[in-house]
Amino acid sequence: MSDSLGKVAKLPTIRRLPVYLHLLRGLQGGGTERVSSTYIAEQLKLDAVQVRKDLSSTGIVGKPRVGFEVTGLIDAIESFLGWNNTTEAILIGVGNLGSALLGYAGFMRHNLSVVAAFDADPQKAGTEIAGKPVFPMEKLANLVHRLHIRICILTVPAQQAQGVVNLLLAAGITAIWNFTPVALHVPAGVIVQNEDLAGGLAVLSRRVRDAETAHPPRADESAEGGDDAHH
Repeated sequence: MSDSLGKVAKLPTIRRLPVYLHLLRGLQGGGTERVSSTYIAEQLKLDAVQVRKDLSSTGIVGKPRVGFEVTGLIDAIESFLGWNNTTEAILIGVGNLGSALLGYAGFMRHNLSVVAAFDADPQKAGTEIAGKPVFPMEKLANLVHRLHIRICILTVPAQQAQGVVNLLLAAGITAIWNFTPVALHVPAGVIVQNEDLAGGLAVLSRRVRDAETAHPPRADESAEGGDDAHH
């Protein structure tokens, strides 16, 4: 993929591609061989022009009045996203969120294999969560070097985040999927993808509030609800 093509694929496009992929895999499973960008747009309630632009960023070109070959389009998206080869990762911090992510089967559908977890709690070291071994932090550097791991999923408490990141950098980790609310300090060349759960909740809450403001319950609905409460 050329540099110019990479620059075309902006973040919103990259975020939409897995949604297309999910739809396409369903079509493939049902025996569909070809699909149009218009059909994809209709199914996902998106603009057809936007869908065509998104798909073109992968380098694939559809045929007029014929559309895309489904298997070829799946391959193009997976290759563009780097999901056509299995990538190994580790996870640090096996609290509630970390444990849930270890049990998430969806990672393997996108060729991400979490091979091990680490935690500072000595009671967790030596256990397994969702079939993944949990190691003490002292073994981090050795395992990262031995298995040539480059990606880490970070789910530690906020106050521990930067200290753990420093250990990761020293061990050779070059990409961090950050589930903590901390702005991590890393050198140039190290990739950090932040998942802001609090920010997402704030957006959801605000949208719920806006929807309720735009469509408040009618007075008679409220009264009916009150009457029911007394029965």
